[in-house]
Amino acid sequence: MSYETKQSRLVDDFLKNNTAKHFSAEDVYFALVSSGEKIGRTTVYRQLDKLVETGKVRKFFTGEKDACCYQYNNSDRCHNHYHLKCSVCGKLIHTECDFLDKLSAHIFNDHQFTVDGSKTVLYGTCKTCIKEKT
Repeated sequence: MSYETKQSRLVDDFLKNNTAKHFSAEDVYFALVSSGEKIGRTTVYRQLDKLVETGKVRKFFTGEKDACCYQYNNSDRCHNHYHLKCSVCGKLIHTECDFLDKLSAHIFNDHQFTVDGSKTVLYGTCKTCIKEKT
C-alpha cells in the first residue's frame, strides 16, 4: 500500500498546475527549491517515476541522449498529437495537425505501420528563433 507524502504532493501539484508545459526532472527540482520548498533531487526523480507508472504524468524522450521531460496528463489529448522540438532553444511544442494525421493514416494504410503521435518528435526551428536570426 502506498501513501502520499508532502514531497510527493509537491511534485504532483507542480505539474498539475503547469499542464501546458513540459519539464525535465531538474526543472521540477529547481522550481520547487527556488520557491522555498525543501525537497531532495532523488525524491523528485522517484516521484516522477511513480507518476509516470500511474499514468498521471507523461514522459517524453527528447532525442538528446537519454534526456526526457514530463507533463501532467490531464486527458488523452497527448495521444492524438505530435511534438515539434526547436533545435535552437529546446522548446517542445504540442501540435494538432490534420496533415500529420493524414500522413499517419497513409503510413498505416500503405505500409501497415502505426505511428505513435505521442512519441513522434519533429525537429526544426521555432518561429521565435527564426525571428531572432533575421
